[in-house]
Amino acid sequence: MTTDSTDCCKATDSTASCKACPGTDLGLFYGAFLLRIWLAVRTIQTGLEKYVGTVGSDQPVAIDGKPNGYGLTAATNLKEYALSHYHGVPEGLFKKFATEPLMRLPAPIETGIKECYKSLGGKFSGEKLADAPAAWAKFLEEPVMLNIYNVVLGPALLVLGFMILFGIASRTSLFLLGLLYISLTWGLILIKEDSGIAWLGIHMVLVVMALMLAKYNRLCLLKKW
Repeated sequence: MTTDSTDCCKATDSTASCKACPGTDLGLFYGAFLLRIWLAVRTIQTGLEKYVGTVGSDQPVAIDGKPNGYGLTAATNLKEYALSHYHGVPEGLFKKFATEPLMRLPAPIETGIKECYKSLGGKFSGEKLADAPAAWAKFLEEPVMLNIYNVVLGPALLVLGFMILFGIASRTSLFLLGLLYISLTWGLILIKEDSGIAWLGIHMVLVVMALMLAKYNRLCLLKKW
């Protein structure tokens, strides 16, 4: 006589693990672990791609699969990671976002920032910063909110990705990742990128699934929160 695993689990206390059905928790652990790794890898690599750039290089031209003896070279672009290449928001999207009114701080706040700068000795020529360092000038003349987001996005992805990977406050890190995806969704709604919105919606579903499976997480550095 065989006992159905479902009946077996119903016969036990719902708050306790089903010792007669050990495969149940094991399967959920595997699912939680795979989803956790996927989200971590996705988030970390996305953050790393914010530091990608290309550098030109002259490579020898091969003749019949061998380096030529005539000194012939061809210019090629090589991918590299460096802090100097950082771009939180891609340049094309940055220009689109810069024209959005909701990306700007309210006029009184922007005026207050400029007045504060003037009180510290800075001078303006119309709407331009006359004697400010280039970075400050760019930061204050373009939408301030967008500039802050541009600076924070890459590091935030890396930090959250490693927190999820190593199981550091898994629930909180997943929740924060969800908020980050919501902020990205809001930006894409502004510029009417419907395909990107749907793509982020799938990521939100995965985050919610990971939160539902969080109690089955193991191998965590900080399981609390």
